[in-house]
Amino acid sequence: MDFLTLFLVYLCFVLLVTALLCLCSGRKESFLARNVTRASQVLSLVIPTQLQRVAHRVAHGALHRLFHTRSCLFVVLHIALQAAVFGEYTWEVFGYCWELQFHLLLLLLPYLLLAGNMGCFLLCSRANPGIITKSNHASLVKVYAYDGVMFQRGTVCPTCTMEKPARSKHCSVCGTCVHRFDHHCVWLNNCVGASNAAWFLLYLLSLTATATALAAITLSFLSHVVQLSNLLHSTYLDAQGQEHPVEIPFLVQHLFLTFPRIVFMLGFVILLTLVLGGYSAFSLYLAFTNQTTNEWCKSRRFGVSHHVSSHPPDRQVVYKNIYSKGVWRNLKEIFRPPTALERKKKT
Repeated sequence: MDFLTLFLVYLCFVLLVTALLCLCSGRKESFLARNVTRASQVLSLVIPTQLQRVAHRVAHGALHRLFHTRSCLFVVLHIALQAAVFGEYTWEVFGYCWELQFHLLLLLLPYLLLAGNMGCFLLCSRANPGIITKSNHASLVKVYAYDGVMFQRGTVCPTCTMEKPARSKHCSVCGTCVHRFDHHCVWLNNCVGASNAAWFLLYLLSLTATATALAAITLSFLSHVVQLSNLLHSTYLDAQGQEHPVEIPFLVQHLFLTFPRIVFMLGFVILLTLVLGGYSAFSLYLAFTNQTTNEWCKSRRFGVSHHVSSHPPDRQVVYKNIYSKGVWRNLKEIFRPPTALERKKKT
């Protein structure tokens, strides 16, 4: 059916855009530059040289401003998407479900989750992620031990001109070194570090729960509509006048023609639930094992690299996470970051 083809294209497009935004927001500029360069090489066969140069400068400048400078663009987009989804939920889904006598607490659940999510969003985006300054540098250096592989003593940040504490990293977007750096999140317009990692985890989980609740209620509403109309036991006539039993493709098309905005919203929310669910599972894995996104990405390089400065060049380096202390203590560290005084007491 033409409708199903169009709808599948829409779902794939939303998923692709969402995945690219999530991917690009956590990757270095070289990743974006590489893909722009590859595209320009393909287009160079048909586009004049002068136009190529202009397009190259514009594309690189736009990508740099989007992902490598602090900007409220993605924050505004984040709020706009939530407003659009909840506007449709309030305008149509809530009213229809109320007429079908859905329980009031169930219908209010997405709003409660939204309130919690927005609270975590504000706390995470406005919080100091753990910026390393000259006044707190001496104490932060003592919080974590250097593992000698990923983090080595004596490494100086060329921008901040300070020795890097273990598990810290310089954020090129914010222009500061961040203690227990995880990643820079364009959706929050802030880094995720030791001081706001707990709020970020709660923000992510509450956002996933909100999308899941919206999808579940909307699906329940549509299933009620199907049951009340007895569509599954009905028949329809095709273009040749032949009678056929109602199948899933026809049912989806019928629901779209009857509730177009609700079906489009449902498709978007389901894809969002899948993407956020996967990312939430990954973030929980990092929390349980006491790793950051930065450390996890770096650890992929070890085991295949054969040279680190403190090891012989012919010896394969195997990274071992020395910061994991068990699931419960790892979670406690997320919600109550350690200090230099606490480390002294333990030693």
